[in-house]
Amino acid sequence: MTTNDTPTVVLVHGAFADASSFARVIPELLADGLKVVAPAVPNRSLLGDSAYIASMVRQIPGPVVLVGHSYGGAVITVAGAEENVKALVYLAGYALEEGESLGELQGRFPASELASALVYTPFPLEGADGRGTDGRGTDGQGTDVSVEVDRFPAIFAADVDPALARVLAVSQRPLAAAAFGEAAPVAAWRSKPSWGLVSAADRTINPEVERFGYQRAGMTTVEVDSSHLVMLAHPEQVADLIRAAVRSVTN
Repeated sequence: MTTNDTPTVVLVHGAFADASSFARVIPELLADGLKVVAPAVPNRSLLGDSAYIASMVRQIPGPVVLVGHSYGGAVITVAGAEENVKALVYLAGYALEEGESLGELQGRFPASELASALVYTPFPLEGADGRGTDGRGTDGQGTDVSVEVDRFPAIFAADVDPALARVLAVSQRPLAAAAFGEAAPVAAWRSKPSWGLVSAADRTINPEVERFGYQRAGMTTVEVDSSHLVMLAHPEQVADLIRAAVRSVTN
């Protein structure tokens, strides 16, 4: 039976995906008797997304282990500053430094295959009438970033079941381009124990970006020969890393 002392594992998905990307990990954690929450991240801005996840975390009684995949790593870097977050787990993710943006961290290293497969699509900003620039975009518009559908399986999910990869390709949750330029106001890994998983065969994020961020943070790090969607390709290894973080909270 769970109690308020039992950690809640909060799973934060990344760009071009949604919470279903944790579908093979969640049963593993539930079988351990853990409480699990897998929210839908708006993917509109780093600061806004982090504030949203932080607001959810504050309402959870007891300790939280915050897990972030890909862009979700940047989100937990900020949201993880909440008092009841006791451990962080990065899955093929961005571990930003305070004052650093996604674009700055990514720009330190050669681009991955993803860079040539991105699609940019305008969308209307809430509260903008489209008749003039309102300071948030051109003529009241923002820009969504997604991945070319035909290239998504190979770049994002090369070792995931091909039929599932095709579904994921057409059901992407885009990331607003504004998120790439926003600086992290805090780096929670500076004060919270952290674990990192490098997807060594990643074609979405250069694995060197992952390694650099984790090493800079002094994380306990493992490497898995996996595509970017390591949670679907290697759920047992992902669950094991989360369990290690959970044990650090409960021991």
